[in-house]
Amino acid sequence: MESVLMRLFFPAPLLIKAMSVVCAVSLGKVGLSEIRGKHMQYSKFSNTGEKKSNKKQIQVSSRTGMLIAYTPSFLAGAISFGLFPNEDLRFLFVKSTLTFHFFKRILEVLFIHRYSGGMDVESLTPITLSYFTSSVFVIYAQHLAQGFPEPAVDLKYPGIVLFLIGITGNFYHHCLLSKLRKQGTTKNTRFPRVACLT
Repeated sequence: MESVLMRLFFPAPLLIKAMSVVCAVSLGKVGLSEIRGKHMQYSKFSNTGEKKSNKKQIQVSSRTGMLIAYTPSFLAGAISFGLFPNEDLRFLFVKSTLTFHFFKRILEVLFIHRYSGGMDVESLTPITLSYFTSSVFVIYAQHLAQGFPEPAVDLKYPGIVLFLIGITGNFYHHCLLSKLRKQGTTKNTRFPRVACLT
């Protein structure tokens, strides 16, 4: 089993292994909270059947919150081009896909999505940190992998194809969702039953 894994993955240093465990535990905790009904309070998911706490939550507008969530990860990707300018094609793909993904999300926040709600800073902080640390450690892990022989099974090009399919489909559905809320309304989003959104 180990030889099969080694043909697909690079051996990770201790820091990357530790951060992988921290990320898995953190995301597991968030998932369990969602299952138990304690939802992260942002955008269309705020006020979804959860009892209101008596303590005052600091909120920002959903647009501001989403910009705060995506911008550090975009900047990490963009800065990585300057920090690691002469790396191999695989690393270029990693930097490019991460940077493009968060750039697309920022453009969607600015020009596609329609907002009516707010976002609790208590929810915004772990979301932003999760996106940022994941981006930084993916880039860092790929930097550390420089000099290792290429894996026997090269998944670069199938990965790029899947990325392009995913990012295109994601953008298409965000455009569809933005049309569900009329400009200036503050009502909750209607959840659609068409176009693979059920």
